[in-house]
Amino acid sequence: MNVHDEAHNLARAIRESEEYRQYAELKDAASQNEELAVMLNDYRAKQFEIQAKQMAGEELGPEVMEQIQSLSQIIMRDPLAFQYVQAEARFTLLVNDVFNILGDVIKFDR
Repeated sequence: MNVHDEAHNLARAIRESEEYRQYAELKDAASQNEELAVMLNDYRAKQFEIQAKQMAGEELGPEVMEQIQSLSQIIMRDPLAFQYVQAEARFTLLVNDVFNILGDVIKFDR
């Protein structure tokens, strides 16, 4: 068995998965709406900021939580944004599952 060939097979399987196809399709649709793309980028940046602060053991101020809640409410009202965020979450879960499977084999320190 050639590991590189199997890696290419895995990449192809991911690319052909329903999770990836929906994610890519909705990402493309969302990127065509500039206002929506900016809103989604802001939302993602806030999520990243919150995760970084939590990992660093920092307390989250109420203003940060209010901002993410406000962005979440706006996103939930836009059908395309909502579908995109859901598809992104499903695809991310798939990638995390694959990473965890690989990590179990090669014993990544987590």
